[in-house]
Amino acid sequence: MTTIGDISFWYADIGLPQTRRAPLPGDTTADICIIGAGYTGLWSAFYLKKADPSLRIVICEKTFAGFGASGRNGGWLTGGFAWNHDRYLATSTESAVRAMVQAMNGTVDEIIRVAEAEGISADILRTDELMVATTPAQLARCEAETAHRRHWGEDRVHMIGAGQTASRVNIPGVLGAMVVEGVARIQPAKLVRGLAQVVEAMGVTIHEETEVTALAPGRVTTHRGTVTAHTILRCTEGFTATLPGLKREWLPLNSAQIATEPLPPEVWAQIGWQGHEILGDFANAYCYCQRTREGRITVGARGVPYRFGSAIDTSGIPDPETIRRLTAILHTHFPAAKPYRIDHAWCGVIGVPRDWCATAGLDPVTRIGWAGGYVGVGVSTSNLSGRTLADLTLGRQTDLTRLPWVNRRVRKWEPEPLRWLGVHSMYGLYGMADRRETARRGPPSRLAKFGNWLTGR
Repeated sequence: MTTIGDISFWYADIGLPQTRRAPLPGDTTADICIIGAGYTGLWSAFYLKKADPSLRIVICEKTFAGFGASGRNGGWLTGGFAWNHDRYLATSTESAVRAMVQAMNGTVDEIIRVAEAEGISADILRTDELMVATTPAQLARCEAETAHRRHWGEDRVHMIGAGQTASRVNIPGVLGAMVVEGVARIQPAKLVRGLAQVVEAMGVTIHEETEVTALAPGRVTTHRGTVTAHTILRCTEGFTATLPGLKREWLPLNSAQIATEPLPPEVWAQIGWQGHEILGDFANAYCYCQRTREGRITVGARGVPYRFGSAIDTSGIPDPETIRRLTAILHTHFPAAKPYRIDHAWCGVIGVPRDWCATAGLDPVTRIGWAGGYVGVGVSTSNLSGRTLADLTLGRQTDLTRLPWVNRRVRKWEPEPLRWLGVHSMYGLYGMADRRETARRGPPSRLAKFGNWLTGR
C-alpha cells in the first residue's frame, strides 16, 4: 500500500522526530530572531555563529526543524541559476550577474565542505545532472538552454547526443541531453536534521511548535510569547504566505513526488543509470528524478500547482490525480519499473515571487531580513542565502552583499481569483503544449510561451 503524505518519503526513510524541541517558554530577548528552521534559517544561524559565537540567536519554528521544503524536496544539490538573467541585469550589470552565477555554482562545494567538516551524513553523492529531451521540441529547448547557460559562464554545461544519453540511462525515444557537471544527490531530510543538530551544538536555540503570529521591527510575536531582537530574519520561503500581511508576497507553488519500492538488479540492468545522475526532462511541465541510495526511483513534478487563497497542504498529502500523473511520468521514462509498487507519495510548496526570481535582503531601518523565492532550487540557494544574510546582519560589505539579488523587491501577486486563474491556466497551457509537441513531433509550441506570459515567468 502506498503511504500518502506523512511529510515525505525522506522522513519515512529516517523516521519522524520522536520528540520535539521545547517551544518558546515565554517572553525572551535575543540578538537575532530567525523565523523558520529550514535550510535558510539554519544556514543563516550557522554562518552567523561562525562569524560571532557570542551572538544570541533564537529560531522560532511552527512545527519541527525541516518540516517544510527542506525535508521534502527532490534531493538535487545543483548550484544552478534557475532564474531570468535579464531581470537581474535590468537593475545591475553583466559582471554582477555573472558573479551571481558563479556564486551559485560554488554552493555545491560549500555545502559538501560543511557537511564533511561537521559530520553531517546526508547520502551525498557527487554526480552530474542529466536533462533529457524526448521530442524535437524538447531537444530545441535543450540546445537553447545549454547555449544560454554557457553564455553566462557555466562552462560545466554541455550537450550530448542520443547514443551517449542512452548509454547513461535507457529512456525510450531519447534524442539527447544537457549535462551539468559538478552537482550532487542528497537525502534532504538527513541534511536538514544534521544541520539543525550542528547549530544547536553551536549554541543556537531552536523552539519548535512555536508559531509566529505577528512580526514588527524588533519584535516577533508567537502564540507562546514574544521574542525581542535587534534583527529579525524571515526564512519561511514557501510558507511566507501563512504569515500575517504576507499572503500575496510569494506564491506557494505545489510540487509533489512519488518513490518506488527498491528495484531489483535485473531492472537496473535494463534502465542503466549507473552514474546516479539527478535526472529531469525538457517537457514544459518538467519532472525531476533521482536514483536513491537503496535503489528506488523518485519522480517529482507539478501536480495541482496551486491551492486557492495561497493555501498550504496538510502534512504533505497530495491528491490522487497528482499521484496518477507522477506514476504516468515514471512509467513513460522507466517502463521497466511498471510492475513495481509506489511506496510513497507526498507534496510540499516552494516560494514564487511575482517575477519568478529569488531574492535576499535586509531592511537597514526595520532590521527585518528575508530570503527566498527559490522557485525549486532551494537546496543550494538557501546556502548562499544564509551566507548573504549573515554578512548583511553583521554589516559587512562583501562580494556576496553586492550580488544583484540583494535587497531586490518585486510587486505582490494579484488578489484572488486572479492568482488561481493565472497559475492554473499557465500549467494547463503547459500540458496542452506538451501533448501537441509529442503528437506533432514539431517545433516548440507557442502555447507554453503564452502560459509564461500569463504569470510573468
